[in-house]
Amino acid sequence: MRKFYIEVGTVNKAKRDIDEICRREGFENLTRHNFGRGGVGRFLTKLLSVASIVWRLGPGDMLFLQYPMKKFYYMACWLTCLRGARVVTVVHDLGAFRRHKLSPQGENKRLSKTHFLIVHNPTMRSYLQQHGYKGGMHCLQIFDYLSAVSPAVVASKSAVSPQADWHVVYAGNLGRWRNEFLYHLQPIMTNWQLDLYGKGFDAAQNPCPQQLHYHGFIASDDFIAQVNAHFGLVWDGDSLDECTGDWGEYLRINDPHKTSFYLRAGIPVIVWSQAAMAPFIEEQKVGISVDSLSQIADRLSALSPASYQELKQNALAMSRRLDEGFYIKAGLQASTSFL
Repeated sequence: MRKFYIEVGTVNKAKRDIDEICRREGFENLTRHNFGRGGVGRFLTKLLSVASIVWRLGPGDMLFLQYPMKKFYYMACWLTCLRGARVVTVVHDLGAFRRHKLSPQGENKRLSKTHFLIVHNPTMRSYLQQHGYKGGMHCLQIFDYLSAVSPAVVASKSAVSPQADWHVVYAGNLGRWRNEFLYHLQPIMTNWQLDLYGKGFDAAQNPCPQQLHYHGFIASDDFIAQVNAHFGLVWDGDSLDECTGDWGEYLRINDPHKTSFYLRAGIPVIVWSQAAMAPFIEEQKVGISVDSLSQIADRLSALSPASYQELKQNALAMSRRLDEGFYIKAGLQASTSFL
């Protein structure tokens, strides 16, 4: 079976990493010509890549795609089937669930053109099955994260140990529209501190400057190589008691790339107990889950040094797997076996 992929050509880190893993695994890139980064250039690049399916794929071949694919997804699937080849798709985002740009039925109609889906987790798999998808599926569980640097704890050869004050980090888009909860933490931060990394936080409105520290933007590789903390927090919305809003609700079905980022840095995670990733995090013993942010203080107090070091070592082991592309490779192998 010959294996092909269409390079996504995007700033999205998760998609770029999967492109690179495909290349390493011997997939042939159908994107041979680049007509520029402008709108017209990207359109022509993708059009020629998809059109090349006609003369480059044949019976028994496999085409790997990443969804959503802004243009030509349906055409790529249709041409691949016309050539007697098979389509495998990894799902990054479901527009019907979060952006509501499609109906569940409309999105399923698109995805039904692929023979095998690599989805985030069992919750997403069930959701797609309930809306009519009948092809093969594999649960990725977590997105891989490639980086040329080693986690800070490895570089320093010394692990962060539990102390009276636990250090938790929160990185990413800090805009108030997405993370209003950051401005209401003061009552619950009794034995832990929070370090913020990213853009959008209103430092003038910091509710507890002695415990909530804003460091501004830091490049991803620099974060991995320099930041050493006890936990990374995965949370969205305006409430301390649950993840709310569209972003919060989406945690019920997707695997946020932020989780991979923390674990690639060798940092165990704190996740919402209702998040789709919570069972995986608990099973792998790379973090803890909480119903509410108000539970963090008690959960941290109850952690023994031995229990925490187990979480830390497991996080470092997962960091190595993420850097090897372990999880998408497993999905690609599952698809090959199914086809």
